[in-house]
Amino acid sequence: MTVEKPLLAQEEIDRQIELIKRGAAELIDEKELRKKIARGKPLRVKVGFDPTAPDLHLGHTVVIHKMRHFQELGHQIIFLIGDFTGMIGDPSGRSETRPALTYEQVVENAETYKKQVFKILDPEKTEVAFNSTWMNKLDAQGFIRLASQYTVARMLERDDFQRRYETEQPIAIHEFLYPLVQGYDSVQLKCDIELGGTDQKFNLLVGRSLQSSYGLEPQCVMMLPLLEGTDGVRKMSKSYGNYIGIDESPKEIFGKVMSISDELMWRYYELLSTLSITEIADLHQAVECGTTHPKTAKEQLAHEIVALYHGKNQADEAQAEFNAVFAAGGVPDELPEYTCLAGEDSLPPVCLEAAGLVESRGEARRLIKQGALSVNGERWNDAAQPLPRGEHIVKLGKKRFAKIIVS
Repeated sequence: MTVEKPLLAQEEIDRQIELIKRGAAELIDEKELRKKIARGKPLRVKVGFDPTAPDLHLGHTVVIHKMRHFQELGHQIIFLIGDFTGMIGDPSGRSETRPALTYEQVVENAETYKKQVFKILDPEKTEVAFNSTWMNKLDAQGFIRLASQYTVARMLERDDFQRRYETEQPIAIHEFLYPLVQGYDSVQLKCDIELGGTDQKFNLLVGRSLQSSYGLEPQCVMMLPLLEGTDGVRKMSKSYGNYIGIDESPKEIFGKVMSISDELMWRYYELLSTLSITEIADLHQAVECGTTHPKTAKEQLAHEIVALYHGKNQADEAQAEFNAVFAAGGVPDELPEYTCLAGEDSLPPVCLEAAGLVESRGEARRLIKQGALSVNGERWNDAAQPLPRGEHIVKLGKKRFAKIIVS
């Protein structure tokens, strides 16, 4: 029996594993990954994106930052655009069949994705692939062979399929094809490791199984956590209104990052910052000891995120503008506070009246309609839109301020 001799020193393997595992939720499996790294050849690292929407938010970038880590270690990143699977629609986490996109929609969104991800990834070191390249060539016989690799019983082990089956919600046959096609992508690309969110675990493991069926070494899989939105509770999503879009203006991004809680700030540092683990730990300790104010640490984070997507000059301007409003602008040291639950209690007219900024909710609605209300430096024109979870500095007119804490 031949024992494979590592080409890399143990210290180098440990160094790579430390960076690779930073912020990861789960790795299957570390022993296999160490063996792959030890060979001294660049790993083929796959991440698939279905271009189902034209824009990305910070939640999407968690996995892209991990891709950058692999690039920094000298590995080959494969940015796979699921132009074929995008027309199926990923059923992960869905309680109903996801509407399929047209090919034209998929292509248009894919171009937008490419522009946005290369704000983080090095385009010269990134292999861009489209899974329609091989899927459009797969004939009926090939599809039958692919479908024969998995049973219906195994498909129903997936949480969302199982729930829908038990509650008699429809499951279309084409939805079973999605994890099979995603796994087949790994066969075609001969991937060493695939990355995805924690909600992608089933699909990622299908890739391992299919590679074995096709005579390849199974890929390792790494799950990244789903980033909480600005409310600090639910995952970042446009539908929840708690997102920070990477194509939003520098001012909007800076203000939204500054609105997150001090506790959530460290989660963002771990998953989104380029600072090392040691540097983040030192900063956290400085805040805990009182030598650095939490606001200073949060400004550093907001500046870094804005600079990544808009450049340092724009980040400097956004920070200066933010401080002109909230620091030099005369926000009182002592602010009236109002703490409430998310929902009807966090409607702006309710909050403004409770905080003593207006005499009545009618007055509040009138002033909001006139454009007199700003929340965390951003104009707020909708009196019927509740404030999201978190701490908010509200300004009514030129001199009325309050802190609203929504839990």
